[in-house]
Amino acid sequence: MEERTKEKSLPRLNLRPFLVLAVGLICGIYLSYRASAGLRPADALVFFLFLLLLAPPFAWRRLLAVAVLFAVAAGLGAGLFSLSCANFTSGAAEGEYAVTGTVQTVSVYNGYSVATLSGLAFGGTSQGGGMRVTLPSEEVRPGDVVAFSANVSRNLLPSAGGRASDLAADLRYTAAPAAYTVTGRSGNVFLIANAALYDVLYAEMDRDCAGIAYALLTGNSAGIDGGLLDETRTGGIAHVFAVSGLHIGILYGAVTLCLRPILRRWSFVPALCLATGYCALCAFTVSSVRALIMCAVAGVMRFRGAKYDLLSSLSFAAVLTLLISPAKLLSVSFQLSYGAVAGLALFSGSFSRGLKKLHVGRIFLPARLADALASSAAVQIFTFPLMMEAFGYFSVWGTLLNLVVIPALPVLFLPLIVCGFLSAIFPAAGPVLLALPEGLLSAFLLCFSAADFSAVLAGFALGAGGIVWFAGMVTLSGRVRLSALARGLLCAALAASFALAVCVENIVFSGCRIDVTGYSGGDCALVRDGEHAVLLVDGDVSLATCEDFLDRTYGGQLDAVIVLSSDGASAVNVAAFLPADVIYTCEDVEAGLREAHIVRADRVELGGMTFTYAGADRLVLTAEGVAVEFSFEGDAAYFADLSVVSGETRLKYLLKDGIIEVL
Repeated sequence: MEERTKEKSLPRLNLRPFLVLAVGLICGIYLSYRASAGLRPADALVFFLFLLLLAPPFAWRRLLAVAVLFAVAAGLGAGLFSLSCANFTSGAAEGEYAVTGTVQTVSVYNGYSVATLSGLAFGGTSQGGGMRVTLPSEEVRPGDVVAFSANVSRNLLPSAGGRASDLAADLRYTAAPAAYTVTGRSGNVFLIANAALYDVLYAEMDRDCAGIAYALLTGNSAGIDGGLLDETRTGGIAHVFAVSGLHIGILYGAVTLCLRPILRRWSFVPALCLATGYCALCAFTVSSVRALIMCAVAGVMRFRGAKYDLLSSLSFAAVLTLLISPAKLLSVSFQLSYGAVAGLALFSGSFSRGLKKLHVGRIFLPARLADALASSAAVQIFTFPLMMEAFGYFSVWGTLLNLVVIPALPVLFLPLIVCGFLSAIFPAAGPVLLALPEGLLSAFLLCFSAADFSAVLAGFALGAGGIVWFAGMVTLSGRVRLSALARGLLCAALAASFALAVCVENIVFSGCRIDVTGYSGGDCALVRDGEHAVLLVDGDVSLATCEDFLDRTYGGQLDAVIVLSSDGASAVNVAAFLPADVIYTCEDVEAGLREAHIVRADRVELGGMTFTYAGADRLVLTAEGVAVEFSFEGDAAYFADLSVVSGETRLKYLLKDGIIEVL
């Protein structure tokens, strides 16, 4: 009680203007991004959402100051985002080049590696931005300076069908050379340390444990067994394998605690220096930078004897990040990292107070358990739309599993980071030093593999409902000061709007709807009318691509899968594992992996939809007098929706290069 009273009496350093700046920047960047793809009516809710967050109390001077600051920040955000897009499209054109670059991050797979390069030079001419390159070797390490000749392609802006993650990371180029050479090593000590850490972990630990250890320390999860990684994702705890705020907070807190008896209030300085070095080792990921800035703010607040405010600190970190790199807003790591802390700031306190009032008879929920449950629930509820948008599913077990995993993370992480870096410095001592972390990780593997945590909500898209959800979350938070009646009416209206948005996004009431996806994993399209659902796939499609696509768009039984390929055996074997009644092909093909109902047909009729093969790789859909041609040859299909209503065709997103042509 005395500590709480003392904390309330501390002076407060006012950082709330950064909240206005942060939401203004976010709004400007978001609307600038959406404008390139076509604004939706629901995007207007973004303004409503931020007004709810910023306006109270409703004094006219405050409203005027907030409006001016918000408008300036929104304009600045839109301008900076446009500049980022212009920079992304600048530089060398596609073509054959002799390329040199320094490996920043690398993911090692079976027989090859996927690396990101910086410090690019094409034919001796320096280029801005980075490159994603697939190299035919498992021996690539961070810090290697590589040289190769290859056909270099340009990554596209999201508005042209490219990946938002490429723009966020400023990865402007892609290449896949047949051979390469390592011409030297970077002098960057952090890249060298990263490579040394990889080598010693994989040399002295079991491969499964080494993959988990490297992911825990660097955020690179490519070495983790695919099944385990999927389990952690569907269990809602995959964030432990990304260098997130948890890792930085644990390291910062542990160092501060150890040095406080010696350095007292100055103990945050060496802790902050160590955390900065660790961020550099992990290539300054978005979540680690966010945590580093927030730790710095917390240290300064404590040093000055001022009260720390979580929401203001988060806003300050967001402003710094978005001013430097506005496109980071499009990255999943930014959205989940900042969204999780925003959920904590807005809801954990009220949730905790409510849980502490629950009781059975005279037995109340323990305070620490109530706090932990409230924090986990606040994070999960606020990030629900982000998870659905990014991964197509939401974990059912996330809240409960995090109650166990988060308290256990320091037990895994602290011994691992100490023993891992000592082993990198003294490799001969590696077997002894890494014995304890390996034992702890083996116990984690054993415990986690003993149960199935794959239950998820999937098979539907939120669409505009995601924005409505956030508006409801802000309304329910303590930031909005409304009467009980006004809050209740507003929440009821938002709940109805959310249900309507989700229904409109997922239910075909009339006509025909087409959803398309496609990248390097192959192309597929989902065609639905009010009664039937058909999946079209090409010969290069993978099962993971199809399952991910269906997780995002459709969770029911497919009436059919139609294969578009001159060599359909591969696609048929993928389709055999999908929830479909029948598989159609234009030639005789047998499934070699799993028994399936395969029908050869030149024409397929399902309800009011007619599919006609115009060749092995081309298909024409006729519905309500409108014909749509599908061809997955050459360029990949781009995300798109097409609706056919009363003989009219309405394109919701721009299609490119005739991948879907309206005849």
